[in-house]
Amino acid sequence: MKTSYDVLVVGGGPSGAIAAKTAVEAGLSTLLVEKRPAIGAPVRCAEGVGKELLHQFFPDPDPKWIAAEIDKAHIISPDGHLLTLSPQHAGAEVGYCLDRKIFDRELVWQASNAGADVMVKTRACAPIMKDGAVCGAKLEQNGTVTNVSARITIAADGVESKFSRWCGIDTTVPLREIETGAQYLMTNLNIDNHATEFYVGNKVAPGGYVWVFPKGNGAANVGIGVAGDKTSPGAHAIHYLNKFINQKFPDGKKIELVAGGVSICQPLDCTVADGLLIAGDAARVSDPLTGGGIYNGMYTGKLAAEVATKAIAADDVSKAGLMPYDEQWRVSYMGKAIARNYIIKEMFISMTDDELDSVVHSASEIVMEEFNTLQLMKSLIKSNPALALKFGKTAVKNLIDAI
Repeated sequence: MKTSYDVLVVGGGPSGAIAAKTAVEAGLSTLLVEKRPAIGAPVRCAEGVGKELLHQFFPDPDPKWIAAEIDKAHIISPDGHLLTLSPQHAGAEVGYCLDRKIFDRELVWQASNAGADVMVKTRACAPIMKDGAVCGAKLEQNGTVTNVSARITIAADGVESKFSRWCGIDTTVPLREIETGAQYLMTNLNIDNHATEFYVGNKVAPGGYVWVFPKGNGAANVGIGVAGDKTSPGAHAIHYLNKFINQKFPDGKKIELVAGGVSICQPLDCTVADGLLIAGDAARVSDPLTGGGIYNGMYTGKLAAEVATKAIAADDVSKAGLMPYDEQWRVSYMGKAIARNYIIKEMFISMTDDELDSVVHSASEIVMEEFNTLQLMKSLIKSNPALALKFGKTAVKNLIDAI
């Protein structure tokens, strides 16, 4: 195997795959490594992505990537009230439900076909450091460790983010800001095959929500996220999920089970260091309100590779030379959405079930043609002045400014 590259990408998810493809298409020698033996499995994701967001990368996505097309989203309050949102109002969690096992594999194939080298079941077990700069990684495969040098390393190794931590980056997520999750792939469900469902409430999913993402023909991803500080013995995410399924889908059949965590915190204070760029969930850029991260991962992966290309051409792979990456994603549509949704999330997790009922009922009264985050907040403050008092003027002002 080669032991020197322009770019080393750690992680074979959408962020890493897009980064590798972008880098190699720019003429950079590129290696992508993935710790798992197979790309795309296990799927720790509800698999939803907005159409317009996916079309930014793939104007004509391959039909085999798409498990189901979603044309609306239902939000169900603790008292059972249903709010229906169309795709233009529901954001990135409707549009397509992907088959990530196929989608992720295809993205890595595209990177490979473009000229990137790919190694699976290969763990980046330590960074190679020189004078405080990241210069590649020690790669372990089948018990053999090989030093691979790189001008720039892109850490796209997911929410665990071990590589960034080993490089000296503080990737700690507070317990209250890590969602512990569990998800079944289920069949034999009586559902609308073109609608996602989100169930909120402290009894159904404290500090989070239950989701149902259709995958066609009565199948769906049925999962839950629960705030890390809301769990206790006998009351973990899987316990809440099983209780929900027993009540909602007693005849459903469980085909697969996955578990994991997703960060709902603010992004890392800085996502670059000397010789290092951090992308996707490793950078903590998953949506803090929904936990969604497919688009954010692809966006930051592509941007990381583009900035890496310019830095290598300028022969400046220092933190300062890579800082345009950190600056650009923060002022992007994605970065602004993260800032806004973090504030909303902080409000959401502090609400009682009665307050959540009031929010969903108030949102139902907004004319859909005028539905947006600003109109929603105005309606909530007007209908529920007690909520505005609870959150305080500063929080409300910060949210309106973020909008």
